[in-house]
Amino acid sequence: LDYTLKEPIGVTAHIIPWNYPIALASRSIAPALAVGDTVVAKPASFTPLTLLKLAEIAKASGLPDGVFNVVTGAGEEVGEEIARSPDIRLIALTGSTETGGRVMELAAKNLTRVVLELGGKNPNIVFADADLTRAARGVIDGIFTNAGQMCWAGSRLLVEEGVQEKLVGKVLEGIKQMKLGDGLDQSTGMGPLVSESQRKRVMGYVEAGLKEGAKLLVGGKPPKDDMLKDGYFFEPTVFTSVSSDMKIVREEIFGPVLSVMSFAGLEEAVRIANDSEYGLYTGVWTTSLRTAHRVAKEVESGMVSINEYPVTYPQSPFGGFKKSGLGFEQGVDAIESYLRVKNVEINLD
Repeated sequence: LDYTLKEPIGVTAHIIPWNYPIALASRSIAPALAVGDTVVAKPASFTPLTLLKLAEIAKASGLPDGVFNVVTGAGEEVGEEIARSPDIRLIALTGSTETGGRVMELAAKNLTRVVLELGGKNPNIVFADADLTRAARGVIDGIFTNAGQMCWAGSRLLVEEGVQEKLVGKVLEGIKQMKLGDGLDQSTGMGPLVSESQRKRVMGYVEAGLKEGAKLLVGGKPPKDDMLKDGYFFEPTVFTSVSSDMKIVREEIFGPVLSVMSFAGLEEAVRIANDSEYGLYTGVWTTSLRTAHRVAKEVESGMVSINEYPVTYPQSPFGGFKKSGLGFEQGVDAIESYLRVKNVEINLD
């Protein structure tokens, strides 16, 4: 007789970023608790209250003491202490590629497993046969949602030759109609960046793009509106005349900055899309299922959406290739991450 057991792995650590604190905490913590693991969670320094409230609700719901624990503090101190702890059997981190590499380095000393969902420089590919009005809306949502502060932001727009001017025109028209303001106001199209340091980072990339010869079509600076002067706002920004070796094309900005490039056909579109150290998410816009399936197969990214962007479902695996991470959150893949496998063989003679 031979059978296999799947058991809880034990104590799991969850390092949560600031951009979607409740959503990203829930998708990471829920499968760990569901299979019987215990949790030590560290929120980002900018957004600790969400996770503390979640722990409070969990306790009120009857979760035993010690099963769901929250530790706050700076990543350089608390995060690194968690990563090097021999008592932790798995670390799940959503964050930058640099942070993920550091956590992986520390975890390796104890052979601690890691699930890393890291950065992205994601291509949004629009073919000439696409519904350009729909695609323009997807381009806007893909880069300006949450002010571009998301790992799956569609920061590289690849447009087939012949429709670039028309599509970009639709995108610019959509930007004109976008209201900057309070994220809690339903009429707001885009809210602020998380901090002044993040705004300076975005401004630095804009300056680098201009220095390298990119053409700025719109944005590129904080708004002048007096109503927004006390917030960390930044205008929706679009560059053209860019090349794949520019910083604004190669590096994750984590802000509302879109770079537009053109391609001559499917092969070139895939080549440009794959010319990145990241491989998280790809959007494809086309009315041809043949084109859609071929691009989905050939692009080096963990997730592909066709004729919508961005989109993710709790039952679908979320993760990337290359420097976008290791392992997957969400879906059955997430459940498997928090289990260990044990095989049992019995001689019945």
